[in-house]
Amino acid sequence: MTKHWQRVSVILIGGEILSLNLIVFFVIYYVNENIQKSNIWLLFIGFILFWILFSYWRKVSAINFREGSPLSNVLSKAYIILMCFATFLYLFHPAIVPQINLIMATVLGLPAIAIPVSFLAITAVNYIKTYEPEKKHTLIAGVGNLALNVEKSLSNREIQGYIKCKNEECQVGKDKIVGELAGIYDYLKKNPVDEIVIAIPVKPSKKIRNIVKAADYYGIRVKYVPDYQNLFGTSVKTKRYGSIETVNVRQLPLDGSLPSSLKNGFDKLFAFIAIILLMPLFLVLAILIKADSPGPVFYCPIRIGKAGKPFRVIKFRTMSVSDDPAGGTMSTQSNDPRVTKIGKLLRAYSLDELPQFFNVLIGNMSVVGPRPHRSYLNEQLQKSEEKYMIRHYYKPGITGWAQVNGWRGPTETKEQKSQRTRHDIWYMENWSFLLDLKIILLTIFSSKTRKNAF
Repeated sequence: MTKHWQRVSVILIGGEILSLNLIVFFVIYYVNENIQKSNIWLLFIGFILFWILFSYWRKVSAINFREGSPLSNVLSKAYIILMCFATFLYLFHPAIVPQINLIMATVLGLPAIAIPVSFLAITAVNYIKTYEPEKKHTLIAGVGNLALNVEKSLSNREIQGYIKCKNEECQVGKDKIVGELAGIYDYLKKNPVDEIVIAIPVKPSKKIRNIVKAADYYGIRVKYVPDYQNLFGTSVKTKRYGSIETVNVRQLPLDGSLPSSLKNGFDKLFAFIAIILLMPLFLVLAILIKADSPGPVFYCPIRIGKAGKPFRVIKFRTMSVSDDPAGGTMSTQSNDPRVTKIGKLLRAYSLDELPQFFNVLIGNMSVVGPRPHRSYLNEQLQKSEEKYMIRHYYKPGITGWAQVNGWRGPTETKEQKSQRTRHDIWYMENWSFLLDLKIILLTIFSSKTRKNAF
């Protein structure tokens, strides 16, 4: 672990321990004010042991902040550990933990304590990330003087090498050049790259030079407005690295720590409540699935998630003969003979997707986001849709903007592929908490959501 992440982890783990212990103190005080001091200390020690064991088992402590956020880690872990710990106490010492008091204390204590402490942790982490950024695998496009200046300013980056552009005067050592612009696709496919810094000089227009010259002659200040929209076709944000002013291409709302923490925290809370409320329905559906056809209750195929990483999605089984879970190429068709009787009902109302709330709690899915695809479909769409892989910047969702606008189901035609991709990217570029709530409501009540449900 780098020095950067050692400092980040100390802050986050400290904030997590503080939050969780304050929550436990709140719960204990609320549950039973007359608990003896010796019992309180035993409860605290027992809770810390549960925290250590759970963190080791799931590896979801704040040290893994790169995959989540302090708020979502604390909320999800606190809910799970408190439930396990409370169950243990209730079985062996039921007098200490009245059931209804425990539930009320947990519901009230978690948001009241975890959110403000996590917010302070986020602020501290952002400060460290600003003044001591994490090392990233960086590829520099360009080999001239500008590229050399960029390398000096990016001392915190791990420079993988330079990409040479045609007719550019070379100022860097030949041993540092890893390829040419014509072969950049192959290089990116074979090598792990976190970011590309474009350091190719742009020749100034003669018209712009004449305007600046005239302004200087009369002592007039000049401001220049770059046409970023025409150049990149998307929203941008400027950021300074040392003496170099850079432009972050494709700056998205969820890139900020606070919006990301808000979304992750809401996801975990919503998923936890949904699972509790839907548990009776889960039991009924499990019985119906087993009675309808032989086989397991759940179907767990591999899908492609955030940053292109594969994971297993949890669904109710709806077919008598399942497709290859490792990325088979046979998609579900209308009137597919493999779909069981109960499976048709589950698919018509998207009930087969409900177990994915467990994926949200685990941390590899979100409630709202682009739907995860099979590996073979990902490869097809990556080749046919120019901006398709942008949808992997964040976690996939149980439902999404494309689905509530009627673009679920097959991806056989050019229109179906492009419309689904376009809607997914629009969602990412225009994300807001209210938009997530709107999509959840449309998923439940809009008839468009059930279009092409088979």
